[in-house]
Amino acid sequence: VAQGDDATFGILQSHIHEVWALRTGTSLEDRPRYTHTTCFETFPFPEGLTPRDTQGGPPAGPLAEAIAAAARRLNELRENWLNPPEWVERVPEVVPGFPDRIVPKPEHAAELKKRTLTNLYNVRPTWLDNAHKALDAAVAAAYGWADYTPEMPDEEILRRLLALNLERSARSDALQ
Repeated sequence: VAQGDDATFGILQSHIHEVWALRTGTSLEDRPRYTHTTCFETFPFPEGLTPRDTQGGPPAGPLAEAIAAAARRLNELRENWLNPPEWVERVPEVVPGFPDRIVPKPEHAAELKKRTLTNLYNVRPTWLDNAHKALDAAVAAAYGWADYTPEMPDEEILRRLLALNLERSARSDALQ
């Protein structure tokens, strides 16, 4: 996804988008596969936060900032778990504009290899779960879903997203 803002990142990291992607995506053998044409292009982003709305720059406003702040926090927590500062050194990249290289300190190299997002999500510690719940609440607020809770059934999330998708599709058809 060629969007560099934290709000878009947060929407795409939310459970709301995950539910949509798992239902609309395809599969590769026994694994879900994120298909851009079915998962991303058909996803009804919150009003004012669609990629088309944000072509001129990152989304603005309190709802976008709440999502962006929750997304930054999630990313910061994951990054700190994946690459604890006391286990790594950050070496400036020789190519201008590229991020620093992360090099493990020799005494932590073996432990660091075990720190993957897959392993993190398989364990899903409380701090990670809480960060996702905060992000999901911010995204739900952008949709205007005041009744959203983490226990909302996936079928209800899908029902709401499909209704929004169909509404926007009908508006688009009417304009043509």
